[in-house]
Amino acid sequence: MDTASLLWGLLFGSIGFGFFWYGKNQKALVPALCGMVLMIFPYFISSTLLMVAIGMALIVIPWFIRF
Repeated sequence: MDTASLLWGLLFGSIGFGFFWYGKNQKALVPALCGMVLMIFPYFISSTLLMVAIGMALIVIPWFIRF
């Protein structure tokens, strides 16, 4: 694990917490689920480039899928 992975994981975890908090308060399923996944997935991905790609995709999903 290198410094870039740690910092990207921290960034995505922080954004994920915000998404989860928003989804929980607004009772919106998609942002809450994306937030949970954003907080958890950096533990399982070792490639920095793959982590950034997955993280960006998860951040964009709530703007396209609304329930």
